[in-house]
Amino acid sequence: MAEKKIPLPRLEGYHCFGCGNKNPIGLQMVLYRQGDAICSDVVLNGHHVGWQHRAHGGIISTLLDEVMAWAVIYFKRAFSVTRKMTVRYRAPVPVDVPLTVRGAIAPESPAGTCRTAGVLLDREGKTLATGEAEFVLLSAERLTALPDDMKREMFRLFARFGSDPA
Repeated sequence: MAEKKIPLPRLEGYHCFGCGNKNPIGLQMVLYRQGDAICSDVVLNGHHVGWQHRAHGGIISTLLDEVMAWAVIYFKRAFSVTRKMTVRYRAPVPVDVPLTVRGAIAPESPAGTCRTAGVLLDREGKTLATGEAEFVLLSAERLTALPDDMKREMFRLFARFGSDPA
């Protein structure tokens, strides 16, 4: 029996290319928690093609980065930025078919950082791409470029997640 999908609340009105619902050319990913991972089910289309009806590598890395970043947001309740990311493209990624992308916290991160792992799967569960990333954890005080209203909204979002991220 598959683990339950628990929808994550959305940040409404933002232009993030991955998860923003106000970006008309973005991926508009809808995220959910499933066990120890943050996931999104997506169907890429012709706007996401790199070559011969296959998804562009940059789109694939964006999908992985987004779920890994949200794993940090959800499980660590932290602001962060991607420090580095490695992607392994294991098989061509088709468009116009259902895909699932999953991101989770990896063990043993250096102080002030969070390591993550991600995977892009086809509907049969075949691995199409994997990613590993390191995120720098940021205090709200270090986010000088982020407007105060967005900081407040992120803290409200953390509170909506509840007290038990595991």
